[in-house]
Amino acid sequence: MPEVLKEVTRVMNLYIDGAGNGNADQMNEAFHSSAHWFGAMDGVDYDMDKEGFVALMVETPGHPSMSEIVDIQIDGTAARATVKEEGFWGTASFTNFFNLSIVDGCWQITNKTFAVTAGGHA
Repeated sequence: MPEVLKEVTRVMNLYIDGAGNGNADQMNEAFHSSAHWFGAMDGVDYDMDKEGFVALMVETPGHPSMSEIVDIQIDGTAARATVKEEGFWGTASFTNFFNLSIVDGCWQITNKTFAVTAGGHA
């Protein structure tokens, strides 16, 4: 596996483990300080900053039954990754689209946009 793909995969796994287990340190390492989350769930539109998202995941970790990186595309200093999750909060399934950039010499997630594909927040 090329080194750049390894590093992007490592950052995506920080998100998967951090959100799944409520680990703020992993999420803070994965996400740029100005990162944002967008999507809609249970009739609520979300536009959340990093601080809000990390707090939500620490308070109510997802503990998904399955999380899988299904696609990574890299072009120079920009990347896009897709992660599918099932059983998040017991009932929710998501397709998550991430944008990543090299910032201060490190790959970081700059944006997450999600779609609920089943269930919702329990």
